[in-house]
Amino acid sequence: MQAELSQEMDIHALPDVLMRIVSELHDVAYLIERIEPQLLELNGAGLLSSPDAMKVLQGIDLAVQKTRGLAEFIDTVTAGIGTDCLVDVSIALSLVKLADMQKALSGGLRHGHSQPLVKAAGDFDFF
Repeated sequence: MQAELSQEMDIHALPDVLMRIVSELHDVAYLIERIEPQLLELNGAGLLSSPDAMKVLQGIDLAVQKTRGLAEFIDTVTAGIGTDCLVDVSIALSLVKLADMQKALSGGLRHGHSQPLVKAAGDFDFF
């Protein structure tokens, strides 16, 4: 029974796991940040004169700031955690629904952002 349990476990150093989370948070901030110019491009300068639209743009900016703030907080806390602190991430990974994020959090390499800028307009992924 003990051998079966150890095979199902996915053990990683806690600082490594936390730094993967930091990387994902920076990626999320980047993706959110890209929304603002797209809204301005789609709706023109008139968007800036609408109070409701300004609240949305301020909300986007706040989401980016909070995401980056969380990343920096986790990054700073991680510096004080020894690499001998190990965690099993198998259950947590099973709850992540995006395969690309699951791979990145498990230690699989992903190069660049989750949504690269080189995609052509009109490209989309089925899910």
